[in-house]
Amino acid sequence: MKCTPAGCQQSPIMPSTHTSLLFHLVFATKNREPIILSEWKDRFHEYLGGAVHGLGGVPLGVGGVADHVHLLVSLKPTHCLSDFMRELKKSSTSWVRESFKQPQFQWQEGYAAFSVSASSRDSARGYIANQEAHHRQNTFREELIAFLQKSGIDYDDRYLD
Repeated sequence: MKCTPAGCQQSPIMPSTHTSLLFHLVFATKNREPIILSEWKDRFHEYLGGAVHGLGGVPLGVGGVADHVHLLVSLKPTHCLSDFMRELKKSSTSWVRESFKQPQFQWQEGYAAFSVSASSRDSARGYIANQEAHHRQNTFREELIAFLQKSGIDYDDRYLD
């Protein structure tokens, strides 16, 4: 209701949906094999960004090292995260196998997804862009545990490798 000295009026219903659904996604190669080779890693990251776009999302950052990738993506409320991840991993697996003659390439089964506030977008983007430097000091396992703990997510050590 909107009220003025002349009286109150019913305000119009919001005509559309407005969301900010940002996710920091992390997923690793099967058995964390270091098979994302430096000679094609940049092209691969570009492909992942294009695949996110093709699935109706907005890629805001893509980075990673030889055994895992990080993406910052904006998704629509109609996206189902598990379906989105299945299709992203499926298409990227096919692309690597065909483009770089890597028939053994595959992702491990799971993934990690963390919500990111709009105010933390630039920080997450910077973190993703600096993966090479970050992993000179921390292992993937250490990194993942820190994310899980910071997010208050219970985990079983058996499923972190």
